[in-house]
Amino acid sequence: MPTSLQLAEGDADLLEAVRRCRKLLNRRALMAAAASTVPLPGLDWVMDAALMSRLIPAINQEFGLTPGQIDKLPQAKREQVQKALAVVGSVVVGQLVTRDLVITMAKSVGKRLTVQQAAKYLPLAGQAVSAVLGYSAVRYLGEEHIKDCVRVARQAQLTLPSPSLRVRSLRGRTSARRQT
Repeated sequence: MPTSLQLAEGDADLLEAVRRCRKLLNRRALMAAAASTVPLPGLDWVMDAALMSRLIPAINQEFGLTPGQIDKLPQAKREQVQKALAVVGSVVVGQLVTRDLVITMAKSVGKRLTVQQAAKYLPLAGQAVSAVLGYSAVRYLGEEHIKDCVRVARQAQLTLPSPSLRVRSLRGRTSARRQT
């Protein structure tokens, strides 16, 4: 199975978008691993869901695939994106991330999450296993989402948003949160 970098090969913009998304994904997966070490049942699932509900829209934005970005496309390009979404079969690309979508994603790594909960009750070694499983679950889901975004962007022949515009919009949201 090819990685997201392999899928993006030959397109410099896609490669850069994948690298930025993977950097973000690694940070979020490390946060999931840290939350998994806390021996409170269910805390890691809540944390994973919260991380994924922020990670998925950030990845979508990087590829120009948020619902708002898709709505701003010309009609013909929007139709191309919709066809590409149907071909790829992703349930989260171009969608608003809801609790139901996060639950659907969690079901794909359900066994890992169940083992992770059970492992928490073993002192030290169990917390280490739980952290590894938490990291790998978020990492797996994020990587699969990046692959889907690359496939949709290629299939629809999308021009990715400029990184400078993306950074400005993210900074604007951060400063707006600080003011409230």
